[in-house]
Amino acid sequence: MTGTGEERGGAGRDGPWWWERRRSAVLDVGLGVVSAVECALEGVPTAREAGVPVVVGVLFGLVVGSTLVLRRRRPIAVALVGIAVTPAMMGFLLGVVGLYTLAASEVPRRIVATLAPMALAGTFVVTYMRTRGDVEADGTLVFVLSAFMSVALTVPPVLLGLYVGARRRLMESLQERADSLERELSLLADRAEERAEWARTEERTRIAREMHDVVAHRVSLMVVHAAALQAVAAKDPAKAARNAALVGDMGRQALTELREMLGVLRSGSPRPVAPAPVAGPPAGGFEEGPSLEELEALVGQSRAAGMVVELLVQGEGREDPYPAEVEQTAYRVVQEALTNCHKHAPGARVVVRLAHRDGEVAMQVENGPCAADVTRPGLPSGGNGLVGMRERVVGLGGVFVSGPTDAGGFRVSAVLPRAAGVAP
Repeated sequence: MTGTGEERGGAGRDGPWWWERRRSAVLDVGLGVVSAVECALEGVPTAREAGVPVVVGVLFGLVVGSTLVLRRRRPIAVALVGIAVTPAMMGFLLGVVGLYTLAASEVPRRIVATLAPMALAGTFVVTYMRTRGDVEADGTLVFVLSAFMSVALTVPPVLLGLYVGARRRLMESLQERADSLERELSLLADRAEERAEWARTEERTRIAREMHDVVAHRVSLMVVHAAALQAVAAKDPAKAARNAALVGDMGRQALTELREMLGVLRSGSPRPVAPAPVAGPPAGGFEEGPSLEELEALVGQSRAAGMVVELLVQGEGREDPYPAEVEQTAYRVVQEALTNCHKHAPGARVVVRLAHRDGEVAMQVENGPCAADVTRPGLPSGGNGLVGMRERVVGLGGVFVSGPTDAGGFRVSAVLPRAAGVAP
C-alpha cells in the first residue's frame, strides 16, 4: 500500500505538487476519476428524490467524488466529505478509501477515534432507514443487516489503515536507525584512522627521543675526548692513549645500545609499557634500560671527560625499587642534562642532586657559568633535549622545570611520582 498523510519533502522526490512519486499521483487521480464517475451516477436518483434537476445531481456527484484526489493532502477533509454524503447514498469508494487514508495518515489518533464512529453510525442509520422502507422484513433482521453493512464498510478500512500506518512508521524508524548506525560506523572509522595516525606519530616521536637520548650523550663524550686527545697527543702520549681508549669504549657502548634498540624494532616483540589512561597521550614504551644505580657510572664518564661534576644523594632509597619507567626517565633526564653541560657549558662546575622522598624521586642538574678560557667543543644541538626531557617527565605525571640561574648558569629540575601515571 502507498504511504498517506501530509507529504514530507525529501531527497529523491520526483512527483508533481504534493506527491512524492509520480505513481502516487497517478493512483490518486485514477481513484478520483472512478469516485467522481460513481458519485455522478449515484447523483441521478438522489436528484430525482430531492426534486432537483438531474444535471445538478450529476455535477454534485462529480465534485464530491473528485475530492478523493486530495486524500494524501487533506485526509481529514476527504473523510468528512465521505461522512457528509452518506445520507445521499453516494460515495461508496470515497468513504472506504477516505477512512483508510485517515487511519494510515499521520493525523492524531483522537481524530481517527472520533470520525470512524461517526462514519459507522451514519452508515448504520442510513442503511437501517433505507432497508426498513424498501423491504417488508422483521425489525431484528433489518437491524442485524444494517449493523453488518456499517461494520463491513467502516471497520476493515480503518484497521487496514492503522496497520499500514504503523508498519510505515516502523520502517521509517528502522531506516533512521540504519542511517544513524551507518553515520556512527563512519565516525568510528574516521576516529580509528585518526587514532592510528596519532599512534604512528607518537611511536615515531618515542623512537626519535630514545635515539637522541642513547646517541647524543655517548657521541658528545666521544667528541670531548677526541678534542682532548688532539690537544695532548704530542705533549702527553700516556694521557692521549687513555683518552683514545675512552673514545673507543664510548663508541662501543653507543653501538651496543643502538644494536639493542634496532633489534627490538625489527623483532617487534612485545615490551612492558606504562598503562594508558582514558585521556592523554601514552607515556611510551619502556624496554629494559638504565636505572638510578648507574648514575654514579654516568657521572664518572663525565668526570673522565674533564668535567668537574659532583653527585649528591639525599634520602635513602626504599627497599622495593622504583618502577622501571621511573628509574629510566630519571636516568635519561640526568644524562641529557649532562650532555647539555658538555655542549653549552664546558669547564663549568656541575652539581647533580638526587633526592628520595615519600612517594616521589627528585633530580636536579645545575651548572655554573661557562669558563671563559675553555674552548667550546662545537657540538651540534637540535634543540630537542629539553623538549624530550619534558615529554618524558610530564608523560609520567611528574613536574619538569628548566631555566637559567642567577649566577649565570643553568638548572634542570624534575620530580617523578613513584606510582607513575600518565598526565592528562
